[in-house]
This record gives sequence, C-alpha cells and structure tokens, in this order.
Amino acid sequence: MRAASRLADIAPFHVMELLTRAKALEAAGKDIIHMEVGEPDFPTPAPIVAAAQQAIAEGRTFYTPALGLPELRDAISRFYADRYGITVPASRIAVTAGASGALTLAMACLVEPGSEWLLTDPGYPCNRHFIRAFEGVPIGIPVDAASNFQPTTAHLEHHWNTRTAGALFASPANPTGTMLMADEINALAEFVRRRDGQLIVDEIYHGLTYESDAPTALVAGDDIFVVQSFSKYFQMTGWRLGWLVVPEPYIRDIEKLAQNLFISPSSPAQHAALAAFDPETIAILEARRAEFRRRRDFLVPALSSLGFRLTAQPQGAFYVYADCSALTNDSDRFARDLLESTGVAITPGLDFGSHAPRQHLRFAYTTDVARLAEAVERIRRFLAG
Repeated sequence: MRAASRLADIAPFHVMELLTRAKALEAAGKDIIHMEVGEPDFPTPAPIVAAAQQAIAEGRTFYTPALGLPELRDAISRFYADRYGITVPASRIAVTAGASGALTLAMACLVEPGSEWLLTDPGYPCNRHFIRAFEGVPIGIPVDAASNFQPTTAHLEHHWNTRTAGALFASPANPTGTMLMADEINALAEFVRRRDGQLIVDEIYHGLTYESDAPTALVAGDDIFVVQSFSKYFQMTGWRLGWLVVPEPYIRDIEKLAQNLFISPSSPAQHAALAAFDPETIAILEARRAEFRRRRDFLVPALSSLGFRLTAQPQGAFYVYADCSALTNDSDRFARDLLESTGVAITPGLDFGSHAPRQHLRFAYTTDVARLAEAVERIRRFLAG
C-alpha cells in the first residue's frame, strides 16, 4: 500500500520543522527568539475570550449551520460595510475552519484535474499544495522588487494558456508584506475575467497594514473569491476560524462541500468571534497594529545595518523578506546554523517557492522590540564569527 501519487508533489512545511527544532532547544534550556512562525505574539483580546467562556458556560457547543452562525455571517457583512464601505450580503459569506478551511473549500469547488493555477513565487507555500491536493497544477510566477513582489497583467499575459483556470494571489502577501493597490486589483480581475478564469484573493493580513488600509478585491467585482481569517488581525490563530466570500453562483456548491468536509466550524470559536467586531476589541487591535508598525520600523533599518538587502518595503503583515546573498549563498544552512549557534529562529526562503530561495530569509517581527534588538545583536556577533 502507498499514498496517492500527488503526495510526492506536496512538500513539508519547512518552517514547522524548524519550529520543532527550536522548541526542542528551548526545552533543553536554550533561550530562543522566535522570528520564524507567522503568528501574533499577543493573546486573543479579552472580550473575545469572555464571549467564548460565556457561550461554553451556557452550553452553546453544538453543531451550527455548515456555513456558520447566521449572526456571525451578519456581523462579517456589517464589517465590510463599516471598514470598506461596500455591501457584501451575509448569504455570500461562509464561515470556515480558518483560512485553510476557506482555501480548501474554494479549491474543492474550482479545481479540475490537470487545470493550471497561477500564484506568485515567492508566496505562501501551502497555497500551491491546496491546488495540488485537488489534482490541479500550481504554476509559480517569479516576482521580485521590480513589481513590488506582486503580479502584474504582464505576468499574467506571459503565463496564461489554454490550460489556465485561474489565479490565487495575496495582499498583503506572505512572505514579503507587499500589497496590491486598487487599480492593480482591478486590472488583474479584468484580465482574468476576460479569459473566463477565476480569481481568488487571500486577504488574511488585512487590518495589519501601516501606511494605508489595504483595498479589498471585492471592489473589483462580485465574481471574486476572497479568503479571510480571524487569525492575524483578530489574533485568534489557535481558534481556527476564518471565512470565504463566495460569488453568488457558487454558494450552494460551497455549502454542500462544507457540509461534507467539515459539518460546521467550531461552535465556541464562532460565538467568541461575535465579540471580534465590538468597538472595545477593535480598540485593542488597533493599538497592537501600532505596535507591529513600531517593530517593523525598528527591524528594517537594523537588518540593513547587518548587510541584509531589503528590496521591497513591507507594507503589511508582520514579515521582512530580506536578500541575504551578500552574507551567504545558502539561506537554509544559514538559518539552521543561526538557530543552533545563537537561538535566533528565522525562516529560509526555501519554504516560499523556487525563485531565488537560497538568497532570501524571512524575519517575522512577532516579538517585542527589546527581543528584536537582542536578536539583531546575536546575528551581528554570529556574522562577526
């Protein structure tokens, strides 16, 4: 007996293996500065925790409708009206088991065996594996500083062919933190639309932007799938809750898939998330957004002073994607040696695609400025030999 052949194309999530080693060193008594995993270091805001505790105490722990609690879908709909000034009917919102659940539903709905899907390289590694899991073919578009590490219509023109079914992009992006502007989203959406393709946009880092708010792809049309999450801005990573905005023609198909694949999202997590949009919670989150900006503004020049080259300014999320080619020709070995020698855990470019991965490292600024400063000093000593 053996696993399905498609598993050969699904790589391990390398950062999780690096995290496992970091945790083992930590358990052995080594002081580890975690800059490897894309998880906010802040606890879930107290009003969200209190809402979960109340729901559990009141016994609201049973299955919900497959697409989520009606009152939570209504709350998300109001969130789009309040934050973006657009109307997204609650009927088009599917609450999911994290953004991963949303991507699973979208791919299960859209991917035909052998169909090609365009993604940026570098990009979030699991996206290509979601496509492959449903027998699709992920096609990486090499992007770099010339396009702010984001796709352009020229990229699409070059890579689109008769086998292409659609594209999946992210704004703000992991690992680079760069964003698509409204005119760029409109141009990409129109290109895909003219070729009868399907556009999916990952917006899970919305809210965590620092110069301006990220525009939602929904302004470019109601035929776009949008993936969102309660993990990043709302700081509910372990609760495993997200949502998918679904174009009208696909709602029933998504519902059938949700019923069969998940039954329903976590009931306690959904009741907790009802408090995520309260003004008290938003005030906490906005204060934390300001702290993330402070960390970014410290780390970017600090890394430059060490010899890393930052070819694009991170506009959102909590990552710096740095060119390390002046310091090493093997970012994977560099990251492993750095962890073992200094206790600083960072992510090599290997996880994010095949476009210059050994020349790049990702630094997550998900720890406070004092710890970031300590990490910078440890790296400085490491480089000095």
